[in-house]
Amino acid sequence: MFSKQMAMIVGIIVLITLSIMMLSISSHRSSPTHGPGRFAIALVAPFQKAISHTSHFFRDIWGHYFFLVSVAEENVRLREKAQQTMALQHQNEELLQANERLGKLLSLQRKIERPAVAARVVGKDPSPWFQTVLVDKGREDGVDIGYPVLNPAGIVGLVVEVGGHSAKVMLITDPNSAVDAVLQKSRARAIIKGGTSGYCVLHYVLRKNTVEIGDSVISSGMDGVFPKGLPIGQVLEIDNKESGIFQEVSVMPFVDFERLEEVLIIPPTDPPKPK
Repeated sequence: MFSKQMAMIVGIIVLITLSIMMLSISSHRSSPTHGPGRFAIALVAPFQKAISHTSHFFRDIWGHYFFLVSVAEENVRLREKAQQTMALQHQNEELLQANERLGKLLSLQRKIERPAVAARVVGKDPSPWFQTVLVDKGREDGVDIGYPVLNPAGIVGLVVEVGGHSAKVMLITDPNSAVDAVLQKSRARAIIKGGTSGYCVLHYVLRKNTVEIGDSVISSGMDGVFPKGLPIGQVLEIDNKESGIFQEVSVMPFVDFERLEEVLIIPPTDPPKPK
């Protein structure tokens, strides 16, 4: 048994169907100014208007939805493209900086005029008692214990352990390091060793020798390891003790060990004789 609501819906559908049929019949005649045609138009017009508005409403919503979806997809695409562009910019910047550093290493190799192996720093000793770094070249690459390690800024250190394709380098800031050095201005000789907090100390500088803040310290070449004239550091502080024949001189290394990435490993001035 149909409910009242169902009966009402069926009645409306029948009424609309009849009205459409009457409109169809009257459409073959001239403009209906009276009679059933006019009544049908008056009856159907509100429904047609409502249906037309509803159709336009949903069409606008559907179009707006697809527009928003398209905009969202475009935003995602543009965001991904911007991220890719930024990543490429970072890669290009890294390549430019690496090329600049490698160019300086090549220039240093030409200057010292001896065989050399370029290596990359791949690790650092975390211990505060030892100042060492690990490089990615070893015995199979022509590196051996006792080989000096340089970079364009100056002396880095000395190879103290070597493997097949890796080596440990003791930095000049290590307390166990020692390089025969000379004050470039006064030509006074001394031994430079590792100190504390990244500094070095120039030992055995006679009190009679003039030392000034800012003086450069270079290798003397007298230790048979480092070539003569390589930059080591700059005088930072002078302690003239009241007693004793030596001055204590603090030196700031030219090499920035916190930013050390590539190095050049060369044979010592007097290579050890094979056993």
